[in-house]
Amino acid sequence: MTTSVSRRSPLAFFVGVAILLLAATAFVSGCVGSETTAEPRTISVTGSTTVLPIAQLAADTYMDKNKYDEILVSGGGSSVGIKAVGEGTADVGMASRDIKTSEKEQYPTLVEHIIAVDGIALIVNPANPVTSLTLDQIKAIYKSEITNWKDLGGNDRIIVVVGRDSASGTREFFYEEVMKKEEFTRTQQELNSNGAVKQTIAQTPDAIGYVGLGYIDTTVKAITINKDGTMIVPTIDNVKNKTYPIARSLHMYTNGPETGLVKDYLDFLMSAEGQRIVSEEGFVPIR
Repeated sequence: MTTSVSRRSPLAFFVGVAILLLAATAFVSGCVGSETTAEPRTISVTGSTTVLPIAQLAADTYMDKNKYDEILVSGGGSSVGIKAVGEGTADVGMASRDIKTSEKEQYPTLVEHIIAVDGIALIVNPANPVTSLTLDQIKAIYKSEITNWKDLGGNDRIIVVVGRDSASGTREFFYEEVMKKEEFTRTQQELNSNGAVKQTIAQTPDAIGYVGLGYIDTTVKAITINKDGTMIVPTIDNVKNKTYPIARSLHMYTNGPETGLVKDYLDFLMSAEGQRIVSEEGFVPIR
C-alpha cells in the first residue's frame, strides 16, 4: 500500500507567513492607535501665590506620570482664586485663608480642601541688625506708630513698610491676626505676590515685609517673634508644635464635590508623595 504525503508548496508557505505578519502589524497598530487616541484632560488651578509653589510642583510631578493630563497653574491671589472657581473660570481655586462669609453667600456650592499649614514670617534685609520683634511692635510698624529702626534697636533709618495687595489671602490673615483689623499705614508698598515682597526686601536695606514660610532664603532675614519673653523662630517645627503665633491653613476650593482630573490631582496632593512636596517646599504637611 502506498502512502501519499501532502507537501505545502513554497508559495503557500510564504503567503501564510505574510498573512501572519499583516495580522500582527494590524494588532500592534490597533494597540498604538488606541493609546494615542486616549481622551486628553485639562484643568486650571489659580489663586494664592503662597499655595502656588506647592500646586505647580505637584502638577508637574503628576503630569510626568500621566502624560495625557494637563494642569495649568497660575497665581493672582486668594480672592482671585475663590472668585474664579466660584464663577467657573477655573476648576480649582487656591487660597491662603478661610473663605469669607460674603464669598460663602455668593458661591454656596464651594467645597474646601485643606492641603497644608503655613507660617507667615516677617522678613528684613540681611544687613538690618534687628533680629526680633513683638507682635505689638510689628502692628505698630504697620500702623506707622513706629517709623524709625532706632526705636527697635536698629539703625537711625526710616522703616520702609512693605505688604500685600487687597487680593492677597496672606494680607487678609495678617490684617486679622496681627493688625487685629486695624488699618495699615497709607505709606505701605502693596505688592501682588510673596516673591515680589521677598525681592523688594532683599534689595531694600530698611524695608520690612511678610511672606509665607516657604519663601524664606538667604536673600532675606526672618525675624524671631518675641512672645512674652520667649523667642520663637519661624520654622516648620514651631508651626507644627503650634508655638509660632502667625500660622494658618492653606486651601484649595472646588465648585461642588471634586470629580475627574480635579479629584485625581487633589488625591495626589494628599498622598504621601504630594505631602512630601508640601514639606520640600517649606510648608507643613497635614498627613
